[in-house]
Amino acid sequence: MDTFALIVTVAVALFFTYTNGFHDSANAIATSVSTRALTPRAALAMAAVMNLAGAFMGSGVAKTVSEGLIETPQGSTGMGILFAALIGAIVWNLVTWYFGLPSSSSHALFGGMVGAALAGGTDVLWGGVLEKIVIPMFLSPVVGLLVGYLVMTAIMWLFRRSNPHKAKRGFRIAQTVSAAGMALGHGLQDAQKTMGVVVLALVISGHETFGDPIPVWVKIVCAVMLSLGTYAGGWRIMRTLGRKIIELDPPQGFAAEATGASIMFTTAFIFKAPISTTHVITSAIMGVGATKRVNAVRWGVAKNIVLGWFITMPAAALVAALAFGVVKLVAL
Repeated sequence: MDTFALIVTVAVALFFTYTNGFHDSANAIATSVSTRALTPRAALAMAAVMNLAGAFMGSGVAKTVSEGLIETPQGSTGMGILFAALIGAIVWNLVTWYFGLPSSSSHALFGGMVGAALAGGTDVLWGGVLEKIVIPMFLSPVVGLLVGYLVMTAIMWLFRRSNPHKAKRGFRIAQTVSAAGMALGHGLQDAQKTMGVVVLALVISGHETFGDPIPVWVKIVCAVMLSLGTYAGGWRIMRTLGRKIIELDPPQGFAAEATGASIMFTTAFIFKAPISTTHVITSAIMGVGATKRVNAVRWGVAKNIVLGWFITMPAAALVAALAFGVVKLVAL
């Protein structure tokens, strides 16, 4: 196996992680920034640190990505497939970031893997894709919407006799904890996805075999790149999540973040499913906002976001397939 091809593929995987960080930083901190619980720079710094910590909390999601979605491609063609998959995911991340659309970096990666595998003649494990990707893709936003609504309803009932100004001040402080939980869950979920890709590259090149523990250096570089990307910030998407869906107050921000963090930890530790942090926090914000009144949520904005979710996987798959065609012509 060409060592240069391995190095290039790992480098591209790390760049994908960086784009994932600045694309999805809004997931963890948009609500805290919009309610002024944290300043933007303080929120980004906190999110970067917690992303780093979350990356070391497990490996179940990484195993799903490396073993459960496509058959392990072999030789230089296999490395070309992985490279093309990453290109598809990166291109879609940059396009959606430019337009301020909070799409899923995770599903861009999965779509890229499926598209590149099909173009390269590698079998797709459709059972794994359905069970670990497609079903959670539909289920997690519904759960986020319902749980966000219920959590906010409970908060409104518990604090119904509280002084509104004191309650908001308390929840503004509590948001530093809930935002940290979101960032920790983001690191747990999204850093592992790139770890899985890097491990797959090492298996293709013969440097690792499935079942080996994830090398420490892989965990470190993936976590650091995700944190650097997070600190760079994704201001366009932050505005969409923090203000365009609904104007949040501190109790609503806390409810949305607590909901999102809980779902991410549950899916990572119990189901080992690589869910989209974007889907979860966006739907939680919608659910929380609907407790005020249904038309308080700007459903037109929400509709565009959901449409972006549906086209992410096929769009990234198409770009990845085209990228593999170019790789095949140039290098294979």
